[in-house]
Amino acid sequence: MEQLVLDIMREALMMIIKVSLPILLTGLIVGLIVSIFQTATSIQEQTLAFIPKIIAVFMAIIIFGSWIMHQLTSYTIALFRSFNSLL
Repeated sequence: MEQLVLDIMREALMMIIKVSLPILLTGLIVGLIVSIFQTATSIQEQTLAFIPKIIAVFMAIIIFGSWIMHQLTSYTIALFRSFNSLL
């Protein structure tokens, strides 16, 4: 029984990583590009980094939102269907 709970927790953590990765990578890449731009131009404005990252993350949510919802609903349905075997 303990192994089953650990397997469910591992699958849940992997699902969290899987669905958050596109959005986090988008923010990371845009932040890196903005940092390189700030270093190259010697602009040290702190708020300059936030606006492009916010826009990029919103765009990533728009682009990957349906895929994320599909992954989460598929996982949830599979988890609910496995309740009979868990009990």
